[in-house]
Amino acid sequence: MGYFAKRRIIGGLLLLAASVAVIWGQLQLAPVMRQVGFLTGWALLAACAFLTLYNVRKRLPFLPLGNSRTWLQLHAYVGYLSFVLFFAHTGWRWPVGWFDNLLALLFLSVALSGVFGLFWSRLIPLRLTARGGDVPYERIPIVRRQLADRAKMLALESVTATKTTTIVDFYSQHLVGFLGTSANFWRHLVESRAVLTRLQARIDDLNRFLNADQRRALAELAEIARQKDGLDYQHALQLSLRLWLFIHIPLTYSLVIFTVLHVVVVFSFSAGVPPY
Repeated sequence: MGYFAKRRIIGGLLLLAASVAVIWGQLQLAPVMRQVGFLTGWALLAACAFLTLYNVRKRLPFLPLGNSRTWLQLHAYVGYLSFVLFFAHTGWRWPVGWFDNLLALLFLSVALSGVFGLFWSRLIPLRLTARGGDVPYERIPIVRRQLADRAKMLALESVTATKTTTIVDFYSQHLVGFLGTSANFWRHLVESRAVLTRLQARIDDLNRFLNADQRRALAELAEIARQKDGLDYQHALQLSLRLWLFIHIPLTYSLVIFTVLHVVVVFSFSAGVPPY
């Protein structure tokens, strides 16, 4: 068993033990201790504060704050524990009142988006590797433009080489739009290759009527189209992860703001006396 597998097992067992301790403690103390809601609330607040620090850690990679992989593991484990703390804090029931409902919905949105992001960030590298590696996101527009320029040059050269416009006509009708911009975002997310399959079918149909020179030109265009489809696949997956961050992080900071307001409201109405 590898080091990381052992670390995940140990982390999972510690998470299970902590969850059981929280559940047992809340159930045992709730009937006899009025302040148990305060205890679980502060514990939940501490967990959320720690989870927020992970984004700070990513923005300050030059500081000696520990390994990023370790931070991610702790972020995941504390995130799972926060689920238990949340329901322990609410007494295992859904809150009442519009403010508490909004706060609960914000928390669950952050938590569920975090679970999805963890799953998605683990799956994307595997999918990219299965399709032949990845191109850095910032270089994708450059590579796409290079492929489009190469295809255009091949199509124009075919007119001189073959003395016909068959290849350039096919390029104009079926490849210009496809090569000019990223395409098929949603199809690539669900691993659909329907567009490339249809394009390849058109290429195969045309190929039957071409001479040797035209077939060579068309074969090169087909390869460019295949590379462009792979580039679109990488763009879709990498962009989806960036879009997830644009959802998860604003939700997180919204939750922080509403949590601070929640603490202020609780202490304002209780006048310092625990209401639990």
